[in-house]
Amino acid sequence: MRTRQNIFQEIDWVMVATFLVMIIFGWMSIYAATFDEAHRDFFDMSQNHGKQAMWMGFAIIIATAILLLDHRFFETFGYIIYGFAMLLLVAVLFLGSEIKGAQSWFVIGSFSFQPSEIAKYGTALALSKYLSDNALKFDKLQTKIVSFAIILAPAVLITLQPDVGSTLVFAALTIVLYRQGLSPLFFNLGFAAIVLFVLALYLKQVNIEVSENWIIQGSTFFLIGLSLIALLVYINLRKKRGSAFVIGSTYAALVGYYFSVDYVFDNLLKLHHQNRINELLGIVSDPLGAGYNVHQSMIAIGSGGFSGKGFLQGTQTKFHFVPEQSTDFIFCTVGEEWGFLGSFILVSLFVFLMGRIIWVAEKQRSDFTRLYGYSLASILFIHFFINIGMTIGLAPVIGIPLPFFSYGGSSLWSFTILLFTFIKLDSERKFVLR
Repeated sequence: MRTRQNIFQEIDWVMVATFLVMIIFGWMSIYAATFDEAHRDFFDMSQNHGKQAMWMGFAIIIATAILLLDHRFFETFGYIIYGFAMLLLVAVLFLGSEIKGAQSWFVIGSFSFQPSEIAKYGTALALSKYLSDNALKFDKLQTKIVSFAIILAPAVLITLQPDVGSTLVFAALTIVLYRQGLSPLFFNLGFAAIVLFVLALYLKQVNIEVSENWIIQGSTFFLIGLSLIALLVYINLRKKRGSAFVIGSTYAALVGYYFSVDYVFDNLLKLHHQNRINELLGIVSDPLGAGYNVHQSMIAIGSGGFSGKGFLQGTQTKFHFVPEQSTDFIFCTVGEEWGFLGSFILVSLFVFLMGRIIWVAEKQRSDFTRLYGYSLASILFIHFFINIGMTIGLAPVIGIPLPFFSYGGSSLWSFTILLFTFIKLDSERKFVLR
């Protein structure tokens, strides 16, 4: 077996370089989004960009510390980190501070952090550790139930805060299960649930008179939707015995789900969530209210044109038309000041990083490292997809940061820990016995 010459041997410097480019690009965007003539200093600690610079320095220290750890630490303490995260998620429900309508933060002096950030990391470690057990067979029902339970437990606690955005991140971890052999049927049913949810909202919210014509329209839409879903289920089960029973049961369950949408929408979602979903679906139009952020964001991105207005030259950005522009809506700063070219570079950086993570994960000798790599890629993907989607009106505004770009110390540190844990694990690839 080969021996290591120094602690940084076999580090994937391509991922490290991509990380550095992204956090610097993000820092410049935060500087532009919060620019003030009276505070031009990049390191002015009274401004968000100054604080972000400090947090970037700490992030690099954290990354270095992770690379100095023994790689066995992460697998050994995976369940412990997961359990600690679960305790924090319970504690924040009773001791946390409410910010933006969600009791999901611990505030200590001037510093605040979300336990959900630790929960993402702990869940990725725990899920990877559980599924990498050589004694387990993923085709067994018990293995699938435990895997889903590891993902659902923190998701349920976060839903109670309520923090819809962070909850969706955990749903993305089912991609790891798909890589392990989970049937596409689960994803088809998930897609069907989304279709039915939207369909039910349209039939409930669209302002048409209750008449025979309405009944015909509603029944037609409903039957078409359920028929398409039944077809998806049949495609997946057509070669299996008892498929007719499964299709019938699924059809009945989806009917019940369809009629439960009204209750969920009216009683479990907060008013601002309802308004944002209705705005996204075009059921209502409120560009000065629920749709204001997205409307201004799209104006900013569109005004950037092909090459952008130039650094610190964005009018939407300079005059602060877009709320939360240094956090949830940081992408519109890039779109306005750097245009299509800058946006393309940002998207390319994420696609390249996620692609490299998956490529490196597939080369691993360790099942734990491979599974963790897929967990990391899944978490990055859902953040990237939803954050950019909501800035261009393709996803509801649910307050989810853009990794390495959005302002915030806890967010930057959590993504740094997630990424550099994988980089550390990968650096041991050639020293792990098959």
